Amino acid sequence: MRIPNLLYEFQSVFNTTKTPRSFFAPGRINLIGEHTDYNGGHVFPASISFGTYALAHKREDQKLRFFSMNFTDTGIIECDLNNLNYDETHSWANFPKGVIKYICENGFKISNGMDILYYGNIPNGAGLSSSASIEMVTGVLLEGLYNLTIDRLEIIKLGQKVENEYIGVNSGIMDQFAIGKGRKNHAILLNCQTLEYEYAPIELDNHVIMIINTNKQRTLAGSKYNERRSQCEEALKDLQTELPIQSLGDLSIEQFEEQKYLIQDETNRKRAKHVVYENERTLKALLLLRQGNLDQFGSLMNESHLSLQNDYEVTGFELDTLVKTAREQPGVIGARMTGAGFGGCAIAIVEKNKLDSFRDNVNKIYASAIGYEASFYTASIGDGAREITGGVL
Repeated sequence: MRIPNLLYEFQSVFNTTKTPRSFFAPGRINLIGEHTDYNGGHVFPASISFGTYALAHKREDQKLRFFSMNFTDTGIIECDLNNLNYDETHSWANFPKGVIKYICENGFKISNGMDILYYGNIPNGAGLSSSASIEMVTGVLLEGLYNLTIDRLEIIKLGQKVENEYIGVNSGIMDQFAIGKGRKNHAILLNCQTLEYEYAPIELDNHVIMIINTNKQRTLAGSKYNERRSQCEEALKDLQTELPIQSLGDLSIEQFEEQKYLIQDETNRKRAKHVVYENERTLKALLLLRQGNLDQFGSLMNESHLSLQNDYEVTGFELDTLVKTAREQPGVIGARMTGAGFGGCAIAIVEKNKLDSFRDNVNKIYASAIGYEASFYTASIGDGAREITGGVL
């Protein structure tokens, strides 16, 4: 995907001849381990080559000016360093505003305002974590522009705080962690309770990871995401009447099967089952990829989607159609939804020499069933949030 001339855009939008500094934060895919993050389990994400670019230059005054090439109709959104409160009329700019607010509140000195231009090539609403990408690129931007030394984990936690407290979405820490700590050609096994993590090499050889967007827009805050979280919390409370556990992620499959009768509500029991079994799949995934066993990893992906479809019920007709169709194609090792669900994207591991037929066949069947086409992106796995050195884009 071709990147526009961002230096020209920055100087044009802000009517300046100054040369800004450039930063990038990737999006992320979660290879396995969905809806386990806020349940104290493990996740298995990787940062991808698509993401958010930010060009920024310090101002002499206290004014902050934000412009997104993805939302040009909102124009330049302005606020002052002295008033970083959430403002519904500021739309997407609340994400970087929240990061700036919390970094200031944590004792870091932001002395001047900024002009910041954002450009993202993550499909909007696709579930590849564009909001966390904006948060993390803003964090590394502040670190660079103001010569701050901020521990990367602190930026990650502040990004999550923006989602939870500033925006009001009860998301876990996976997105910011994957984007902040990403490593080229590796996935991360992250324990969301302890934040311990390990890297796993992804040797795709003659395969690629294909991201397939349903093109069904989803708004996380308005979805049933928070409802699922509440159902898991209720299941945990029932289990805690007899078990000394802090989260569903503490349970093995054996323990769950022995004690699931404690969960009073049948729906809540299904939600908890998904979390426990999905958590085990992430641990298996680390071992399989370290052994270079891509085929068995693909089988785990397939199991994951079925669990998300039947027990967690967050897939929907569009995602199920995509994944089922993808699995039926020659050269496909595994396929599943990725992200929170309710629309968004699926991923599939596909043989390189079958890509064209895969794309054509899946799109034809999907468009016939749904009424509109899917979008296809070949993703490479890249490094995490960083400054772009060696010239402006």
